Amino acid sequence: MINEHGVFDASDTEAIAWFYSMHGYAVVRNLLTDDQQDAMERECVDAQSKVVAGELPSRYGSTVFLDEAAKADKFANYVEYVNELSPAVRSAAEHPQLLKVLRVVLGEQIWLRDSEQFGVVYQDARPGKESGYTRIGWHSDWQASPSLDVWPSTAFTFHIDGTSPANGFLRVVPGSHLWATPAPYRNINGVTVPDTARPTGGRSSMAPPFPMPLGFEKIPGEVAVYVERGDVILHDAYLWHSAARATDDHATRRHVRGGWFAGTAPAAGVEEFIKNAAR
Repeated sequence: MINEHGVFDASDTEAIAWFYSMHGYAVVRNLLTDDQQDAMERECVDAQSKVVAGELPSRYGSTVFLDEAAKADKFANYVEYVNELSPAVRSAAEHPQLLKVLRVVLGEQIWLRDSEQFGVVYQDARPGKESGYTRIGWHSDWQASPSLDVWPSTAFTFHIDGTSPANGFLRVVPGSHLWATPAPYRNINGVTVPDTARPTGGRSSMAPPFPMPLGFEKIPGEVAVYVERGDVILHDAYLWHSAARATDDHATRRHVRGGWFAGTAPAAGVEEFIKNAAR
């Protein structure tokens, strides 16, 4: 068992589930072999280059997350549905030990969001001028689709690069998944929340002790989550989190992100994405 700020060996299912249930996140280590990790990187980078070259259908390229959509013409910060392009990603997302942990925190009946919305996504964050994704402000994942009954869920992030202040890192507020966080009626992008949205989402009915910031402000009790190459971050759909921008202008922060869900899968063609988080 490894326990440095919530870092656990992949085999320690009970400890991971306990920490996750209390804090809303956990870091899993030693899930993939070096060969599996190398294959994931190789296949994702290949898919990214093909998106930029126009060799793949538009389904795999993305502009919805970017600060400026035009930047996608020169560089691909995202490859959507990378699970369809990378056997290594698909295998990792369905790793038996990962599913064992997820069934403890979510329940036995879970499903992978692999063919809806954006599927599993390869993300390449960097601070260069060509980049349209460098950071993201405070949010919780459920706020992007507050009208859907897909929740709860757990996001998984396979880290191709380790993280640090130099290349950026995840910021979280431990325990915030337990709060009944309001839908993003107030948001920095001025997007409208539909009338069908749930007014709050969280693991309890307890109101947050303070409002969620609209941008990148410091939050009382927040912690930095640093990881090594090959680590997997699990975090709850209701957890308050953001991503810090790199301080090294030449750094990269690459990872593969998707989610397993315990709620009801939406009918075909039913989607919702509210871009409320600051970029």
